Amino acid sequence: MQVFERYLEDNIFALYNELKTKTYQHSDYTAFYITDPKRRHIHKAEVRDRVVHHAVYRVLYPIFDKGFIYDSYSCRLEKGTHKAVRRLELFTRKISRNYTKPCFALMCDIKKFFDSIDHDILFQLMNKKINDTDTLNLIWEILSSFERERERESKGIPLGNLTSQLFANIYLNELDQFVKHQLKIKYYLRYADDFMILGNDQNDLVGLIPVIGQFLQERLNLQFHPNKISIRKLKHGIDFCGYVVLPHYTVLRTKTKRRMLKRVNTKNLPSYLGLLKHCSGYKLEHKIIVHLTQKV
Repeated sequence: MQVFERYLEDNIFALYNELKTKTYQHSDYTAFYITDPKRRHIHKAEVRDRVVHHAVYRVLYPIFDKGFIYDSYSCRLEKGTHKAVRRLELFTRKISRNYTKPCFALMCDIKKFFDSIDHDILFQLMNKKINDTDTLNLIWEILSSFERERERESKGIPLGNLTSQLFANIYLNELDQFVKHQLKIKYYLRYADDFMILGNDQNDLVGLIPVIGQFLQERLNLQFHPNKISIRKLKHGIDFCGYVVLPHYTVLRTKTKRRMLKRVNTKNLPSYLGLLKHCSGYKLEHKIIVHLTQKV
């Protein structure tokens, strides 16, 4: 970053010329692992390439976002985890008739989602709305840069790219549209590759699993994660986006609580307290403050 900024004007001008003359080639990635809390393999692009990613994102986002369903919450303006949880709370109240009737959630996860995105399918989806050849060529250059990186078939997008978040939503919008308009499911939520369907009949939800699984395989070349399909009762808690929704109240996920108590310090305390404002977290807030006081 510092090297790029040191000669910022020259570097931007050189990048502009490459794009104008159609000679731009994506650089190699820097690969590393992070734990947040599970281990993830991140591929970080060079600064010049990230500039291109931002430019492409700014062009594509308004074109595609307006076609997404309301209840897709990952990496979208005015969406996010807290709004997803608020929506889940609303759905559970409606289905359970203010917690007087049963409510179930079919919870699903896609196996190795980012690694499994098919470049050809994704490109076809974007080709439907983008009719500019230069833009399409640039999109393909970004997609194929990861293919070159891994020396494998044309699958997968890197977790470190800004464009990957939008590409993921474009890809799974096919699932969203299928669930909402073909299956006519009213209570459906998705955050990244985690999605759920809510209802008051457990058997109906079980019956949807093979139907959706077949669509994922045939249309998007994806598979369910076999160990991450479950049906939860509202009275036992529905875990979504780091929170657990129960009748009448919402709490933080147990793992998040433990991690919070382990990592809390004076610098990150305001951030943690902000998380607790979105749930019934008074007792935990008190516990954190006491815990922090004992540390000092």
